[in-house]
Amino acid sequence: MTTTALELRAGELRLALRPDLGGSIAGLWLGDLPVLRSTEPGELAASRQSGCYPLAPYPNRLGYRRFRWQGQDHTTAPNFDDSPHSLHGVAWLEPWSVLSAGASEAELELQHAGDAQWPFAFQLRQRFVLTPSALEVHLVFTNGAAQAQPVGLGWHPYFVKRPRSRLHVELSERWESDPSGLPTRKVPQPGIDGDVAHLDFDHCFEGWRGPARIRDEKFSMRLSSSLPYLVVYTPQTKGYFCVEPVSQVSNALHMADPAAHGLRTVPPGVSFDAWMKLEVEAV
Repeated sequence: MTTTALELRAGELRLALRPDLGGSIAGLWLGDLPVLRSTEPGELAASRQSGCYPLAPYPNRLGYRRFRWQGQDHTTAPNFDDSPHSLHGVAWLEPWSVLSAGASEAELELQHAGDAQWPFAFQLRQRFVLTPSALEVHLVFTNGAAQAQPVGLGWHPYFVKRPRSRLHVELSERWESDPSGLPTRKVPQPGIDGDVAHLDFDHCFEGWRGPARIRDEKFSMRLSSSLPYLVVYTPQTKGYFCVEPVSQVSNALHMADPAAHGLRTVPPGVSFDAWMKLEVEAV
C-alpha cells in the first residue's frame, strides 16, 4: 500500500507523515502549536524540510563517500549539497510504503536493493505510536544481503527554536571535528545546560544519560532513546535546532576500532532495532 500522507491523532497531539518522502515526519503539533519543525503534509516538498527523518544504514557523515569492508572497496553517491561526504544514510532519500495505518499508530516499510547510494540490500520498518502525551518511533533494520554489512541507525528531529528554548542533557564527552565535519578527537564535555540561542554545537556526544530535556515558553519535552550517542546541532541563523539519537559516532566505519565507536556488524537475515520517545507537555 502506498500513499503520500498519513495523519495520526491522540488527544491534542497530531502527527503528519510523508512515507513517500523518506518515511519522514512532516509535522507534530499539540493543538495548533508545532512541537517539531512542522509543515502541513501536502505542502512538504522534501524530507530535508521535514520535522524528522530516519537515519540508516549510517547516521551523520560517511567520510569522502567511500569505505572498505571485508576486503572490498565501496563508494556511496553524493547526496548532500556540496559536501565531500555522504550524509545520513539512504532511508531519508527513498520512498517508503505503508504496511498499516490506524487512528494513532502506523507502520512503514522500505525495501532497499543495493545501489550507488549503498551497496548492500536491507529492509527497514518504522513504526509510529502516538499517545495523548508522547510520540514513540521504532526502527527495525534487517540485513537482506548475502554478507554481513556495517550498520548505524538514528533519527534527525528538528525542534522549533523559540525565544526561551533551553536544552539540558547529561553527557560526558564531545567529539571535535575537522572543517569538513569529520570527528577528530574526543574531549570532556560536562553536559549541556543552556539557552539554545547561546549554544554553538554541531557535534556528536558520548556518555548520554537520562532524557534530553527541552523547554521553552510553550512546551516541556523529554527525549529518550535506546541509542547511546547524541548529535546536537544548534545553527545560529536558523529557526530550529536538532537533538539526534544515533547508534554510533559519525564516520565510525573509518575509525581504527569501528565497533568501539558504535558500528554494528549485522549478519545476513539478522535485525537491529532502535526506539526513540518524545514526551510533550504544555506549560
